Amino acid sequence: MEIYNWELQGQVDDLENLHNDESMPGLRERSGELAERLREEAGGLLARRTTRRGFLLGAGLAAGAAALAACGSAGSAAQAPTTTAPPSRLTGDLLIAALSASLENLGIYAYAAGISAAKAGKLGTVPPAVVNFAQVAMAQHKEHAGAWNGILNAAGVRAVTKTDPALTPTVQQAFSKVTNVEGLADLALEIENIAAATYQDSTAVLTGKRAIGVAASIQPVELQHAAILNFVLGRYPVPSAFSSLAGAQPPASYYR
Repeated sequence: MEIYNWELQGQVDDLENLHNDESMPGLRERSGELAERLREEAGGLLARRTTRRGFLLGAGLAAGAAALAACGSAGSAAQAPTTTAPPSRLTGDLLIAALSASLENLGIYAYAAGISAAKAGKLGTVPPAVVNFAQVAMAQHKEHAGAWNGILNAAGVRAVTKTDPALTPTVQQAFSKVTNVEGLADLALEIENIAAATYQDSTAVLTGKRAIGVAASIQPVELQHAAILNFVLGRYPVPSAFSSLAGAQPPASYYR
C-alpha cells in the first residue's frame, strides 16, 4: 500500500505531543503518589523495627520510592539497582506490575528489532515516518516500563528486564518471518492490542487505587499506537467502538 509520509508524520507528532503533555504527567503523578504511600509504609516499618535488618529494608523502600518520584525517563528506572532480593513468587498488584513491565519490554524489543531491520534494508522501502513512529513508540514503552519498575523498586523488588515469557517465543518466531513494513506493523499491532487488553483487564484485578491509575494512564497510549499501526496497514484507525479484552494476559502468565 502507499503510505503518505507527511500524514503519518503528523499523526506521530500528535501522539508524541499528547503523550508528553497529557499522558506522562498524569502517569508520573499517579506513580509518585504510589511511591509516596510505599515511602510512608517504609517509615512505619522503621518505627516498628529497630533491628539492622529492619532498617536496611525500610531504607531500601524509601530509596526506591524516591527514585520513582524523580524519574523522568524509563531508561534509567529500568536499570535501577535491586533494593532487596525479590520473593520467590510475587502476588497481587506487584505481580501485575512485573507482568506489565515485561509486556513493555516486549514492545521495546519488537520496535528495536524492526528499526534495526529497516536500517539494514531487510524490510524493503520504509517511509521515514514509519521509522520515526517506531522510535517514538519504543521510547514511550521505555517510559512505561520505567514507571512499573519504579513501583517494583519502591517495594524492594528487583526491576524486570526480561520480556513477557508467555509471548516472547511467539513474537520471536513471527519476527523471523517479517520481510516488509506491513509484516512488521501487523506484529507490532498484535503486541499493542495485547498490552492494551491486559491493562484494561488489570483495572478490574488491581486492588490499589493508585496502581489502577497507573494502568489506566498507560492503556490509552497503547491504543494510540494501535491506531497509527492500523493506518500504516491501510485500515480504519479505530475499528471498534469499544476496546477489547481479547489477548489479555493473566497475571500468572508472568511465571510461565
